Order: sequence, then structure tokens, then C-alpha cells
Amino acid sequence: MEKNVSNNGRGLVERARSCLLVIDVQQYFLDKLALQDREPLLRRMAWLMQAARLLDIPIIATAEDVVRDGPLVPDLARELPAGAAVFDKMIFGLCDQPDIRAAVDAAAAGGRDQFVLIGLETDVCIAHSAFGLAAAGYRPIVIDDACASPAPHHEHGLRRLRDAGITVTSIKGIFYEWARDLETYWRVRKQINEPLPSGLTL
Repeated sequence: MEKNVSNNGRGLVERARSCLLVIDVQQYFLDKLALQDREPLLRRMAWLMQAARLLDIPIIATAEDVVRDGPLVPDLARELPAGAAVFDKMIFGLCDQPDIRAAVDAAAAGGRDQFVLIGLETDVCIAHSAFGLAAAGYRPIVIDDACASPAPHHEHGLRRLRDAGITVTSIKGIFYEWARDLETYWRVRKQINEPLPSGLTL
């Protein structure tokens, strides 16, 4: 399939071309983070998933080696669209696993070729997946306040991604790019109808 590589640029992310990737948010990986960081991170991820659903943005979720490391955490599993599968990811970069790559390619074939990445861990599975998506001709966008690794590896991962020209932005940034107008902004805010998570300002 021929892909539109021009969307690897630095322009605004298009809502109609977006797909949200939720990568490996499992208790095994959360337990590596500082205790005070875990719940706020989960709430920010859940908020972005709610916003994506309300904006009709599809979500693809993975959990790494479920037998060994456990399932996607319940706080995020409940935010998935009804009937959505969570792929059992056995390789760090999701594009290298055939069933996940097929889901990515199917999303792209439907016009969703800009992939917004959240999850764990920034310097490994997020980075590997972002590089794989870029190599496949898609545009990856990494959300820095909705992914994590134990310090100092989160910052190492973000720096490498930025140095490679991968778009790195925030939940606030991607939400405004998805919304684009005040009517959409307020519609989503009212439908979510809960206080913003700690660490998120709009």
C-alpha cells in the first residue's frame, strides 16, 4: 500500500486523520514509577481517551506479554470503545508484530494515518513504536505528559524522539489540535464533565 509520507511534517495534527495508540499501561510498568506520579498519569491518559472517543477518534490498545506482565489496567480498559480488543504485544515496537501492524495499516487505509502515542515506557516501547510508524510512512505524535519511564529515562526518550524529528506535544496541545474551534472544545469539556486531572491545564 502506498502511503502519504508528507504527513511526517511538523504541521497541525488532523482529527479526521488521527488514531490514538495506548501502549502497555500495565501495573507491572506503573510500579516502576514514583508512587505519587502513577494516579495522576493514569487520570491524564483516561481523560485523553475520553476526549478521543467523544471526537470519534479510534483507539488501538496493547499490553506487553499479558501472561507475564498482566492486562491493561482497569482504569484505562474501561475507557476503550465497546468490544475493542487489547493486543498482546510480544515485541517492543508495535509495527513489528503482524496483528498489530495489520490494525495500524487498516486504520491508515481508512484515512487514519496520524498516530498519537500514549503509554509506557517512553524510551522503549513508545520510542520503538514511534520510529516504526515513521519508517512505515505514517506520522507518529508522542504525548509527553501521557507517557512515562522511570527517571531519567523519560527525558532521555523524549530527547531522542525530538532529535529524530518525531512530533512531541502535550495533552493540551493535541486536544486543541483535535478540537480546532470553540464549539467542539466546549462540547467535549461538557460531555466529560469532571475536573481536569492533576498536571493538566487547558
